Amino acid sequence: MRRNVLPGLRLSLGVTLLYVGLIVVLPLAALVFKAASLGPEDYWRIVSSSRALASYRVTVLCALGATLFNLFFGLGLAWVLTRYRFPGWRLVDAMVDLPFALPTAVAGIALTALFTTNGWFGSVLADLGIKVAYTPLGIMIAMCFTSLPFIVRTVQPVLEDLDPALEEAAQSLGGSDWTIFRTIILPLLTPAILAGLSLSFARSLGEFGAIIFIAGNQPMSTEITALLVFIRLEEYDYQAAAAISSVLLFTAFLMLALTNWMQSRALRYTVRN
Repeated sequence: MRRNVLPGLRLSLGVTLLYVGLIVVLPLAALVFKAASLGPEDYWRIVSSSRALASYRVTVLCALGATLFNLFFGLGLAWVLTRYRFPGWRLVDAMVDLPFALPTAVAGIALTALFTTNGWFGSVLADLGIKVAYTPLGIMIAMCFTSLPFIVRTVQPVLEDLDPALEEAAQSLGGSDWTIFRTIILPLLTPAILAGLSLSFARSLGEFGAIIFIAGNQPMSTEITALLVFIRLEEYDYQAAAAISSVLLFTAFLMLALTNWMQSRALRYTVRN
């Protein structure tokens, strides 16, 4: 009798599909159906209103800024944690996961306290003419805080698994540190970097708790889309909330699809070379 590779595969697969269906697919389907209950004209009127467009602009631009910052800082942090050992290394490595464990509302309150004009950091920046709290810059800082671990934790394992013989061979051939990183290490890291960027950007798009305290929530200026959805829910306008939410949902799906395509191309390029 032929045995399955994994005992109980049918049962475990059924439980997994049931879990995914109830926790992921069903809520998303309910959201889509609620938005679809609107006619095309009503749907377009809601999602293209001036306030909604302003919230899209604030959310997307701040998410792009936070993701770009996380690309460089997260890559550098992953590199340091992987290649160097120093006093407090384990503490720094553990603190990378702090945004995962810390309630986002607590993070928002802490960031607001730090970056207001009388806060530790905000007072220093205010003397330089830089205002952080209640501005788009504060939104980007909150997004950076909550989405940074996605970059670090996707790049770090790949760095740890890199064969040092590749770098040693390049050094023996006279390659500089920058040349080795650009031609050998970076192509191998590209799929992981793209995955981290997509997760970081998607998390920034949907972040709520860490932002609302530091953003100021001024319509047309510092109001994010997630807050606008919450406002519509408080007004019992569920169809409008679903319509605006569907824009974020489709944007996140589009971003993930684009990233998967770019990852596949990067993997094929790495294999060929």
